[in-house]
Amino acid sequence: MSWVYLMIAGIFEVVWAISLKYANGFTKLVPSLITLSGMGVSFYFLALATKTLPIGTAYAVWTGIGAAGAVIMGMIVFHEPVNAPRLIFLLMILIGLVGLKLTSGH
Repeated sequence: MSWVYLMIAGIFEVVWAISLKYANGFTKLVPSLITLSGMGVSFYFLALATKTLPIGTAYAVWTGIGAAGAVIMGMIVFHEPVNAPRLIFLLMILIGLVGLKLTSGH
């Protein structure tokens, strides 16, 4: 169940990162509230995951999901550059996440 919690935490990491862009420096109320709520939910599920997962693995996977998700959503929502080097580095993050999962012992 810890890996499910970690996935949920990672998804909400992406939610708050994207809503932070819309919050415009916390000057817009609704996106700011979504950002803060997303942070809370993300931290809560990360805390649940770390009850049984090694902290190094959990934290790295959590930030990796957030980073990869933010890059992907940036490309889709904000039309950020999509090019071979960015996709290669994104793939490297994803390979690292899979590697940590496979070697975590859980």
